Amino acid sequence: MADLQGLADAVIKGNQGEAVRLTQEALDEGLGPKKVLEDGLIAGMNVIGVRFKANEVYIPEVLISARAMKMAMEILEPQLAAAGVDPVGKALIGTVQGDLHDIGKNLVVMMLKGAGFHVEDIGVDVAPDIFVEKIKDSQVSIVGLSALLTTTMPAMEKTVQAIREAKLGCKIMIGGAPVTQNYADTIGADGYAADAASAVDVAKDFLN
Repeated sequence: MADLQGLADAVIKGNQGEAVRLTQEALDEGLGPKKVLEDGLIAGMNVIGVRFKANEVYIPEVLISARAMKMAMEILEPQLAAAGVDPVGKALIGTVQGDLHDIGKNLVVMMLKGAGFHVEDIGVDVAPDIFVEKIKDSQVSIVGLSALLTTTMPAMEKTVQAIREAKLGCKIMIGGAPVTQNYADTIGADGYAADAASAVDVAKDFLN
């Protein structure tokens, strides 16, 4: 019998080998990939998200869990595609121009993937026009902008303006150490997330 609770626990503990083994076992037993994703991998990452918000685990633990999930997803993604399972939403994430920091961005990418989103990570030091171009190419409904330096916050504002001027119709969320809800309101972003787990909540709210 497929052990989806064991799979969730493997993700929570960051046990990559166990996560991969239990994912493969569940598929071999004929369990649907959507059920494996939702009741195994997403269930585990949800627990990590709750604990992260409550300061019961920290960034290193979240990264370890996310890596375990990522390894299992490498087996699961082709099966999800073959079964025609659509992601819950499509998002594009990048760090704004002039900023080379990526740990926060990477966490948001992993947490969104762990919540069932398809995520395109366009990297760091991304100019406003590149954001616009990539959004047009990928037709995402959610865009995430990250900045860690106060000096790159103006680039965040320019990027929001460029996306609005291009009339792309996507929801924009922002985050990073110097960023606040007040700043999000000031520059016209649709949402603000204080951490990676909150970014998942904001993205889900956008879908509703």
